[in-house]
Amino acid sequence: MTSKKTYTRPDTVLAVAGRDPANNFGIVNPPVYHASTILSPTMEKFENRVPFEGYGYGRNGTPTQKALEDAVAAIEGAHRSIAVQSGLAAVTGAIVGFLKTGDHMLLTDNAYGPARRFANTTLKNFGVETTFFDPMIGAGIEKLMRPNTKVVYLEAPGSQTFEVQDVDALADVARKHGAAVLIDNTWATPLYFKPFDHGCDLSIHAGTKYIVGHSDAMMGIISCATRQMFETAKTACQSFGFHAAPDDCYLALRGLRTMGVRLRHHEKSGVEMAHWLKDRPEVDKVLHPALPDCPGHDNWKKLFKGSSGLFSFTLRDGYSKNALAAMLDGMDIFGMGASWGGYESLMIPAHPDQYRSAVPWPHGKHLLRVHIGLEDVEDLKTDLAEGFDRLNRAHNA
Repeated sequence: MTSKKTYTRPDTVLAVAGRDPANNFGIVNPPVYHASTILSPTMEKFENRVPFEGYGYGRNGTPTQKALEDAVAAIEGAHRSIAVQSGLAAVTGAIVGFLKTGDHMLLTDNAYGPARRFANTTLKNFGVETTFFDPMIGAGIEKLMRPNTKVVYLEAPGSQTFEVQDVDALADVARKHGAAVLIDNTWATPLYFKPFDHGCDLSIHAGTKYIVGHSDAMMGIISCATRQMFETAKTACQSFGFHAAPDDCYLALRGLRTMGVRLRHHEKSGVEMAHWLKDRPEVDKVLHPALPDCPGHDNWKKLFKGSSGLFSFTLRDGYSKNALAAMLDGMDIFGMGASWGGYESLMIPAHPDQYRSAVPWPHGKHLLRVHIGLEDVEDLKTDLAEGFDRLNRAHNA
């Protein structure tokens, strides 16, 4: 039987939340429910179905999906969570519920690229205006607020440039003006940052990353602070037909159970690799929130309980694109893949100078984003050292 007690320590919540073996024939992990049609036993129950409660149609949720949602809500301290088919679906589903034609959104300049694109294309076409703001603006965001500002969208830290915003200050201003505060919390996961303790209304996760943890399922999660916020976001997601597949919910639940153990390894190895990179002559700057010279480090110390395995570094000026290709193309352990959060280490080139619009990008031409996986850190150092050797040989050829 599952425990009747309420536990708050994170590792225990990860292990027990969203499980009910007593109602699943003693099965420890919630089974996969594939469903479209769901029958009602009587006309009365069919015609009096309560919105967002129970199971009325497969697209609106199954017991597998609800188990995942309950588990994430428990660890994040949310009223309820919503599982959808991808991280981008979580971003767009969360945003559209709070905006209409004529509204205005403030969006951090270090936001996830597809979130920027959604604002500059779909929302613009629907008559919603977006203003991008300096991630480090803090309470200065007051000067950007308008009477029609309905959403302030944060990402702390940014998933390529890693500035850590002062969430408390930003949320205080937004709430004073009646705007909903949305935050992409994927980097820190529900374990290392608690958005609802700092004034946020919705927390958005690309569950594809650390929650799934094995690079084999697409998943998005929207966690909501209140019943009202949940109903607004859930209505938007249902209107667009957003729905998480049951098999992917099962894989996300499986990943969630070990997320605490995995994150501790990602954090330890990530910090060690960040310090190692700082000592490399090829590297100009390491952008890791746990390092004192990372923008917003003081905010990270104040707000966060830990760090994950994702960060960036920039190369010193002078390296050509061909030299960079020589480095990256020959990597053995580090793969080039656009995602992160899995057990494997990744490294990709990124170009914030091409998309930043509120403030210029100050840190040079070549930025490399790395995800430190679960491999032995000494082997990762060897792989990177050999990569730097190729970079230098190509540069000096």
